[in-house]
Amino acid sequence: MKWHHVQENWPAFYDAIIDRWPQADEADLDEIDGDQRAFIAYVAGMNGQEPAEAREEIREWIVGELPSDVVMDPRHDNHSITLSAKYVGEGEDESDDDARFGDDAKDG
Repeated sequence: MKWHHVQENWPAFYDAIIDRWPQADEADLDEIDGDQRAFIAYVAGMNGQEPAEAREEIREWIVGELPSDVVMDPRHDNHSITLSAKYVGEGEDESDDDARFGDDAKDG
């Protein structure tokens, strides 16, 4: 994952941040608001590290998975649908109606 994923979805990462850095505080995270430099300084301050050490620690943390709140964000739907095309049979469209599976809303 890239920092822009974190920045664009900052609150969705709070649990992952607190899991990695248990001493982190949500009020402080609200203030940081996804600013990478501020977060590096925050982590460095919490751990008594140099900023370069904190930057590396954060870089290692970013290698992890995106939180489900981010993955399930509707803004990602079209991209996910496009990626699913490799699993759709020949002659079918990955955006086709899937009413035959019983999960589409019924009109009426």
